This record gives sequence, structure tokens and C-alpha cells, in this order.
Amino acid sequence: MMEIANKIYWVGIKDWELRMFHGEEYTTHRGSTYNSYLIKDEKIALVDTVWTPFREEFIDELEKNVGLDKIDLIVVNHTEVDHGGSLTLLLDKIPDTPIYCTKKGAEMIKQHFHKDWNFKIVKTGDTIDLGEYKLVFIEAPMLHWPDSMMTYVQGAGVLLSNDAFGQHYATPLFYNDQVDQCELYQEAIKYYANILTPFSKMVRSKIEEVKALNVPVNMIAPSHGVIWRDNPMQIVEKYDEWANNYHEGIVTILYNTMWGATKKMAVSIAKGIESTGIPTKVYNTGKSDRNDVLTEVFKSKGVLVASSTVNNGILAETASILEMIKGLKFKGKVAAAFGSYGWSGESVKIVEDFLKETGLEVIMEGKKVKYNPTEEELQECEEFGRQFGEKVRERL
Repeated sequence: MMEIANKIYWVGIKDWELRMFHGEEYTTHRGSTYNSYLIKDEKIALVDTVWTPFREEFIDELEKNVGLDKIDLIVVNHTEVDHGGSLTLLLDKIPDTPIYCTKKGAEMIKQHFHKDWNFKIVKTGDTIDLGEYKLVFIEAPMLHWPDSMMTYVQGAGVLLSNDAFGQHYATPLFYNDQVDQCELYQEAIKYYANILTPFSKMVRSKIEEVKALNVPVNMIAPSHGVIWRDNPMQIVEKYDEWANNYHEGIVTILYNTMWGATKKMAVSIAKGIESTGIPTKVYNTGKSDRNDVLTEVFKSKGVLVASSTVNNGILAETASILEMIKGLKFKGKVAAAFGSYGWSGESVKIVEDFLKETGLEVIMEGKKVKYNPTEEELQECEEFGRQFGEKVRERL
């Protein structure tokens, strides 16, 4: 147990070994944490649990440090198993303990665990008096699941923010002012880009709602990563910025290649873009971490995607990254396609059509080259890049 504020304790788990999250969808180079919080007031409240593989360790620590029978209530901000995965074992030991959650949360807990526990349905503005403190519930549907909510500890000024404002980041330290700020920012923006981007409209709306409550926020304690105690509203302001069609005025080129021809095109196109003064990053999607690449797409104003043609289609990693871009619903970005081919040459049209489906604005007809590009064709690619860069500049 780690006391993070008077009578409020972190009782979570640090997962140093985690390298993939959401199945195999999200890379966690620095591990993660599953943050559970305990409020030891006149009544004792447990807010969220930890992922299923750590449930026995988690519950043993609660028994040793608190006593399970002393827990008066459980708050479930979110039912996903990295938060609710210990509920079955915990409720086997304290079966009648009330669970406070949203209406959708109760439905989803039943679907996850097939149990009909003692649910207490709450909505925004509902409260529980613990003694010195009061819990105030704030529904946050689709941040990032339909059941999500936040819990504000009135009297302490602590916002238990659930998945919002978190990072997949394991560190021996607990607070934002104690850790490497570059690492923290990198993990925070990666988390937003890869998980919360599709819900940016709801993010901005919820930020306005929380600000309108006009309550002190002395600390923001998310469900993953470090706790924001030094100027905690800084991460709220960042979310407000990230949710507003964010970009850093750069271009990212994503290519995949079979024998190097498409790579040559990518390098020449990048040279053309950079001649317009637009910083450009180039990634081979077959060799690069997908989530890191998607973070760069999030930071970009312009995106070019390329693939060689194979079996009348596109390479698998290009298809994968396009599918992920489509799901993340990036806004306010412009795009184009290019690629090489041997005899049929469908890849550029396929990529271009897919880019349109993602919601990105395709601003140029795609560029394709047959077999290995000549010097003249590479000059054409450079000119293609220059034209793309100029079009990006017009939109900055």
C-alpha cells in the first residue's frame, strides 16, 4: 500500500513484464500498472481491482493490510478485465459487498463474469458519504468503453479518472514529477493516439463537463501509469489539445516493399516534401512497431501510404496499418498513395481507396512505378513529394 493522499492509498500492481496489451494490439515497451485505490475513511471503499493474472497477489495484500471483511463497498469505474479481473475471486470472499457502477457497467459485469452481485447503479452527480470524504460519480461513456465512469473524492480533491489520462508505463516511482518527462509524454501521447483518438469528440465534451463542476483537482489518479500530482491539470489541457484534430505540422510516410523499389520511391518523395520545409518521417511498416507508427500518424498533418503490388493486392503489413488507421478515425489530415509493381499494379488504387474509407482527405492522385525506378522516375517521385508538401503547407 502506498498512501497518495490522506486516507487514500494506491493498492495496485506493477507489471514489469507486459509487452503487449489488448491481446496483441498495443505494444507496451515499458510495461504497465493496474492502479487500484483504497479510501480508508469511516467507510472503506475499494475503487477498481487489477487484471486477472494478479488477482491472488492483489487480494492477499488487501487481506494483510486492510482485512477484506472491512471493505464496505467496491466502485467499478470500468469492467474491462485489466480493471475488473479480480472481482470474481474477491466477491467469493466478500459476496454481499455492494458494487457501485453505471447501469451499463452492471450489464457488462454480468456478461463478463456471469454473476448477479449486489449492484448499486449510479449516474453523474450521485454521491456516497464515506465520512470525511464523499465520492462523486461522473459517467464517461466511451472513454473508452460504454460503461466507463470517473470517481471524484470530494474533500481530498482527487479525481480517480479511470482510463483517461493514463499511460502504459511501469516505473518504481509513483508521480508525474518524479519520472523522466520525455518518457511520460511519449507514453501519454501514444496511449491517447492508439486508444482514445476515436472518442475525441466525447473527450472534449467530458473535459468541459468536468471543468464546469468547478471543483478543486489536486491530483488525477488514472488506472494505468503514474499519478498526476504536480500541476495535474496539465494532462487535461493536453487531452483538450490532442482531441482537437491534433497535428505537429509534419508528414509521415508509411511504406512496405518487397525488393526495395517502393523504398526508393519513399526516400525520393520524402526528399521532395522536405524541400518545402515540411519535416518528414519515413517508416517501413514491415519493420516498425505499429503503435509507435500510429502515434506518428496522429502527430502528422500529412500521411502517405505505399505498398508493392502482390497477388493483385497489397502487402499484409500495409493492409494492417490501414485497418488500424481506419479504426482510429483520425481527423483533419491529408493523404496520398504510391507504390511499385511488376505486371498488374493494383496496389496504389487499393491503398488510395482505403485511405478515403479512413476519412483522410486524399489530395493527389497516387504515384506508381513499374519494377525498379529509373533516375528519371525518382525525380518524378521527388516532384510528387514537393507537390504534396506544398499542399500540406497550404493547410497548416
